[in-house]
Amino acid sequence: MLLTALVSSLRETLDMASADRLLRLLQILRRHRRPVTANAIASELEVCVRTVYRDIAGLVGDGVPIRGEAGIGYVLGEGYDLPPLMFNADEVEAMLVGLRWVEARGDASLGRAVRDVVAKIGDILPKHLKPVLFEPAVDAPRFAPGPPEDAVDVAALRAAIRERRKVWIAYQDEQARPTARVIWPLALGYFEMSRVVVAWCELRGDFRHFRTDRMRKAEVSRQRYPGTRAKLLGQWRGQEQARRRAADG
Repeated sequence: MLLTALVSSLRETLDMASADRLLRLLQILRRHRRPVTANAIASELEVCVRTVYRDIAGLVGDGVPIRGEAGIGYVLGEGYDLPPLMFNADEVEAMLVGLRWVEARGDASLGRAVRDVVAKIGDILPKHLKPVLFEPAVDAPRFAPGPPEDAVDVAALRAAIRERRKVWIAYQDEQARPTARVIWPLALGYFEMSRVVVAWCELRGDFRHFRTDRMRKAEVSRQRYPGTRAKLLGQWRGQEQARRRAADG
């Protein structure tokens, strides 16, 4: 059963409060990639755990692919999604603030992508929500100069991260000392005054952070680095947490 049909069925057979609670339950499951316990769902919905069990059983009976069991948690099957018309005003504004932030602080390619995203969202929003997007009451303004201009193609770096490709960079540190390195880019962080690549550095044999504005050149290799990006990021996060604990201790 398609979710749109399920929504119509719910609203025909249930009171509005119950239908909205079931849609919120589906949204909670969609938000998480790991099993969500009934206790966590009940806490967010402000209902008892028995109500959650009953609601999930009803949804499963209507064909919603929810997997899991009591005491372990529940996940929503892949390929099952809420239609765009289920956005509410708060969700549209949340997207808009994020998009405006990226447009003001992201690289040029992401700025263009933001404008495309806004246009696409506008096409699928129901009429009563279009003013929330196109006549916004929220913004993420910039009151200071942006990050220094990049000498390299940041979009190519983002593609290298997605594809797990090694990158050769000519880099200058904060004292303007030049080095040449091969890095395994893992993530790209956008800050108010800089853009920073988290990477494994073959020269140092360790994780390092590289500001894109200090990269003089960047050449993406056809060679992919070993392992998974998720595992490497987990190792980096573990190192960062250990460093913070040592600094605090």
